[in-house]
Amino acid sequence: MIDIIKQIQERNPALGSTIIVLRPDSRALADAEHLNPEADAWIAERAPGARLSRETVLLAPYPGGVPAERTVTVLAFANAQHLAAFATAWTADPEPEEDETAPGPAAG
Repeated sequence: MIDIIKQIQERNPALGSTIIVLRPDSRALADAEHLNPEADAWIAERAPGARLSRETVLLAPYPGGVPAERTVTVLAFANAQHLAAFATAWTADPEPEEDETAPGPAAG
């Protein structure tokens, strides 16, 4: 992943140094070029100035494989705190909602 970030920063320095590459199945994405409405609202409120970008990098399909061009979705942030907050909120698996009908711990 560090090699991908380094390539992106070299190819598009305007993105800055606080970027994250989103997986195609990221729950923050509506599609490869758009955040879903919830993530977009989260960004507007908590990480103003962040922007989505599509960037091309060279990736090997496996260690030692021949690199091929691949386009990835990148989210660039104004600062590291915004990136960290986004990563915490949007890249971890969502916490399951508690079932209020489930029995509590048994009294002992």
